[in-house]
Amino acid sequence: MKIQFAPLNVPLQRRLQTAAVLQWLFSFLALAQCCLAAFVLLALSDWWMVALLYAGWLWLDWDTPTTGGRRSQWVRKWTVWEYFRDYFPLTLVKTVDLDPTKNYIFGFHPHGVLVAGGFGNFCTEATGFSRLFPGLRSHLLMLPFWFRVPFFRDYIMCGGLVSSCKSSLSHLVSRPGGGNVAVIAVGGAPEALDARPGALTLQVKNRKGFIKLALKHGAQLVPVFSFGENELFDQMENPAGSPLRRLQNRLQSIMGIAMPLFHARGVFQYSFGLIPYRKSIHTVVGKPVPVTQISSPTSEEIDGLHRVYLQSLVELFEENKTFYGLEEDQHLTFI
Repeated sequence: MKIQFAPLNVPLQRRLQTAAVLQWLFSFLALAQCCLAAFVLLALSDWWMVALLYAGWLWLDWDTPTTGGRRSQWVRKWTVWEYFRDYFPLTLVKTVDLDPTKNYIFGFHPHGVLVAGGFGNFCTEATGFSRLFPGLRSHLLMLPFWFRVPFFRDYIMCGGLVSSCKSSLSHLVSRPGGGNVAVIAVGGAPEALDARPGALTLQVKNRKGFIKLALKHGAQLVPVFSFGENELFDQMENPAGSPLRRLQNRLQSIMGIAMPLFHARGVFQYSFGLIPYRKSIHTVVGKPVPVTQISSPTSEEIDGLHRVYLQSLVELFEENKTFYGLEEDQHLTFI
């Protein structure tokens, strides 16, 4: 394989952008393991008292990821996120104003490999979420597993990440006075296994838990489509029924997290590596789907709202696809 090296005269600005994406990639792929190792080493060292004190703090703080988390505007406004934004570049597109006295569930599509658009738009202020949607606080839901890792949990909560368990979502969308936005990558880990350039298949047909909670708490549903999300990485071929896909599905059922075998470019060359491609991401926030609160929704009511939500998602996609590089004959497929 011929390696295409990056030129030596790359502007400093672009190198800083690559460094920002590299630290983000490290945070999601290796920082949790490093934090766990650091805690174990601390407990086995002469500083074991610090580890003991943190363990006590962890016990007292255990429910925070399910009760709104602990956001830090300082962390969300770090300059590094501006370089992260400009690497792709990443933009957040508002189609309508949202009433800050209501709570919302944003259905984020597609999941992509690492939900780069979801993180950049809703866990940082780099694309101006608070400016575009004044009075609203965004929270991206993440697998509960990650909030059990010492130190790492505290870092990710600073950006607005919270547990994706049912009680966490209920807490957010039942807030009196409104103002909360719960962002859910609806396709979840299974959809990540199909994330590759050109993919427009969404795992959403049987994803109705967020619909039920929206009805139960009267939260407004907002479809969000992130154009370019699937263009960031290539992935090894893993069609349904293949040995690799069966192994990935098995690991996902055991661990709860997807294990896509993805690749893209490197830091100093463009031929291979784990750094995402420089592809534009346009995350478009659609119109809210009105929801009437029903304390005990029936299956028929859940299915009915689910159909309305999917129709709104299709309309959002069809209205915007040609603006962001797709052809008229490209359409979403739901499975």
